[in-house]
Amino acid sequence: MITTIAELDRIRDDSKRLVTTRSMMSAGAAVVPIPGADIVADIGLLTKLLPEISKRFGLDHEQVQKLEPQLAQQALVMASSLGNTMIGRMVTKRIVVALLRRVGARIAVGSMAKFVPFAGSAVAATISFGAMKLVGNSHVEDCYKTALSLLPADQRALAKG
Repeated sequence: MITTIAELDRIRDDSKRLVTTRSMMSAGAAVVPIPGADIVADIGLLTKLLPEISKRFGLDHEQVQKLEPQLAQQALVMASSLGNTMIGRMVTKRIVVALLRRVGARIAVGSMAKFVPFAGSAVAATISFGAMKLVGNSHVEDCYKTALSLLPADQRALAKG
């Protein structure tokens, strides 16, 4: 369990670097001129990325189940208040698809753009990178805020001051 604000900050920074790396992979998949290949790749990437981020923060399904009941409840309530349905839960392809629907217009434009000669692939890659970065970093921030709420009071005070 994370006990200091410094440790929490380090995990956030490392997780954001991981999101950037996976976003580059998503951009690479978006260049492939096969309809839907980028979406399949994004589902696969997010199905692994989101639980990895949660795990780094001590908030994946198994870790939350092992918390004291009061802390587990606090983590789930905080995640819910942030609108995050993945913290403390099993991340399935169905959940990831629902999440991608939220950024669906952006992904659809990227999927279609790759069929425009020359610049289309670059546009598709840029959109895919941006969408993956948005989803990943949003999850990082939600995990950060949730883990912060579980820190001892003296450490939470350091974060505010």
